[in-house]
Amino acid sequence: MSKPFDLVLGRKTYEIFAAHWPHSDDPGAELLGRATKHVASTTRSELEWENSKLIEGGVPEGVRALKEEDGPELQVHGSANLIQTLLEHELVDEFRMKIYPLVLGKGKRLFDGGTAPAGLELASSQVSSTGVIMATYRSGAEIEYGSFAAETPSEA
Repeated sequence: MSKPFDLVLGRKTYEIFAAHWPHSDDPGAELLGRATKHVASTTRSELEWENSKLIEGGVPEGVRALKEEDGPELQVHGSANLIQTLLEHELVDEFRMKIYPLVLGKGKRLFDGGTAPAGLELASSQVSSTGVIMATYRSGAEIEYGSFAAETPSEA
């Protein structure tokens, strides 16, 4: 979050963020408040958090138009349903993932059953002192399928 960015958020994530960040003293609160929040929603007509705008028209067309502007980097935080739409329309350039050494059980899946297959290329990775894996993957890589079958099968 060190370079300028705007956010693209789904409605649920926007509502969670808007209920917390404007009232927080955490260091990231000011950065999130300054960023323009572009919100995908079919049920809201007004947004109360400063610098928030509804995405006009369809989400794919609206996000595509935002990407064509000469603005700061667009980031999606949370918003798993929105990410599915962006993936379907090839509007995700990279994933910045943090994998925590913790298993809590069942939760929302980022890549669920309806996700279109896509190749990802590892651009960078790092492991923190607490075991968090931070990885950046770029989209657009060729999908390489593999097999465990030997070239010359055994008689068994």
